[in-house]
Amino acid sequence: MSSLKASVLGIWMMMLAGVLFLPGQAADAESDIRAVFINVRKADAILLMLDDQRILVDTGHKDTYEDLERALLTYGVDHLDAVFITHTDKDHVGGLNKLLKSDIQVDQLYASALHSEGNVEDHPVYETAQKRKVPLRWLRAGEVIEAGESTLHVLGPVSKDSKDEDNNSLVIDVRTPEGNFLLTGDMKREEEVELLSAGVIPQATVLKVAHHGEDDSTSSAFLRIVQPQWSIICTNQEDEPDTAADIVLARLWEVKSGVAITQSATLGIQVTLKDGTATAEQMDYQ
Repeated sequence: MSSLKASVLGIWMMMLAGVLFLPGQAADAESDIRAVFINVRKADAILLMLDDQRILVDTGHKDTYEDLERALLTYGVDHLDAVFITHTDKDHVGGLNKLLKSDIQVDQLYASALHSEGNVEDHPVYETAQKRKVPLRWLRAGEVIEAGESTLHVLGPVSKDSKDEDNNSLVIDVRTPEGNFLLTGDMKREEEVELLSAGVIPQATVLKVAHHGEDDSTSSAFLRIVQPQWSIICTNQEDEPDTAADIVLARLWEVKSGVAITQSATLGIQVTLKDGTATAEQMDYQ
């Protein structure tokens, strides 16, 4: 590990020092707005708890589905109001089929409308939705999904990238009465620049760092707008040693963002929003 990465991660570890909780031991039990960035290795699976709504964004790998299900059941989740698939990479959609085969009820699936252009029957979410008889809705930039008092605003993708699936990631601004989560999938530089040019990138209480913290996104220009209190990176260095990239960690520190990485906890990182303030907690199983 380079000295820069060690320094930045050392600061991050001090910020989380002593914060080792089990589910249900949140720092602010009165807040009903939380997100759990589940440890599914170098993959994404994010549980949104928005008052009484339970929403999952991405499902990790097929091979890490057991980790996803264990985390959901630990939080008492046997019913999901919705599942959003940001894009079709296997580390985001891979666990979907097993999830829909499980005893966890899923009411609604969402995926990007840009992915459905062409032969929709080859789309992995479409195939699984048809097989498991779960309603699927295609989303375009500008659409808003209501979730109790919260809303999920689809910011991108604005256009389809035929060469790089990462740039077709759904980018979602989850706005709640207590603050907001900016979820970026695997958005790379090209999609980031497009959304910056469109003027739709918001300031965010919490940022899900794009593409597992690789150095092909999360620019200084992007972070100057977002100014996150906490930034969460979903990765595992055994799977991808160069994540999180030194330059990305340095940029996050430049904007004084706290940083947490899912591999550091057996369950993952929980972030609670209350009165515009984010509290990050490392969640470990007993």
